[in-house]
Amino acid sequence: MSEQRVVVVTGASSGIGKATAEAFAGMGWHVIGTGRNPERSAAAEKDIRAAASPDARVDFLRGDLALMSETMRIANEIKGLTSRVDVLINNAGGVRDKRYVTKEGTEETFTANHLAPFLLTRELMPLLKTAAAASEPGAVRVLAVASMAYLSAESMNWDDLQNLNGDFPASGVYCQAKLANMLFTHGLSQRLEDSGIVTHALVPGVVHTNFASHGDEAMQSFLQDAPGKTAEDVAGMLVSMATAPEFGTNGGRGFYDFEEHAIAPHGADDQAAARLWTESEKILEGLGY
Repeated sequence: MSEQRVVVVTGASSGIGKATAEAFAGMGWHVIGTGRNPERSAAAEKDIRAAASPDARVDFLRGDLALMSETMRIANEIKGLTSRVDVLINNAGGVRDKRYVTKEGTEETFTANHLAPFLLTRELMPLLKTAAAASEPGAVRVLAVASMAYLSAESMNWDDLQNLNGDFPASGVYCQAKLANMLFTHGLSQRLEDSGIVTHALVPGVVHTNFASHGDEAMQSFLQDAPGKTAEDVAGMLVSMATAPEFGTNGGRGFYDFEEHAIAPHGADDQAAARLWTESEKILEGLGY
């Protein structure tokens, strides 16, 4: 009997993450979800368990991924729940209406959207490699839920990567964070070559969830009026990207509107991806991680 496959879905307390966790639970996987808000997390866990097939297993972890201390705690809790991870879906993120500096001295848009998935992926890499060693090449995958907003950021703000100083254009800072998602996917794919682990980025487009509830008025107004998909639509695409054979090769690809979408050159730049990796490690080292 083959070992039960394990998926980690961040931001599973609502929206895309919750719908994705429900889908995997219905397929009989061991689902490990994460969420920040205790009430929403408890409600989501109940719904995911209700959607689960009899042979599924559901665990739900609480923590704020804007904080690296909590991200590290969640990583350690996952290690206590399983010895393998077959699919990691870095879905959690969000947009803010102004600069919020955490108690760790970091900026929330950057940490929640980029630094947390960077740290979580790094910490879970041994579990991903364990699953890869027992699986067909390409069966183990790391997926990023990105955004077409990356196209609006020409480059990272290398002089102040977290935008801790000066003006804070909230939407522009979010666009940079989503560019970081693309660059991380590109850099990770290069590092995972020949490992049996494949990484891709999904740009879901406009999805009608509570995603922008903390964004500025302009973004909330745009998303409210724009035509879009349901969370269940996007979950279906994520499940396909996590399991279908055609997504198990040629890592580092981007997908949009259920079709492959060539990542713009500045989102797949070798030098920028390597620099972001180095700078991210420096920030984490400064925080003690």
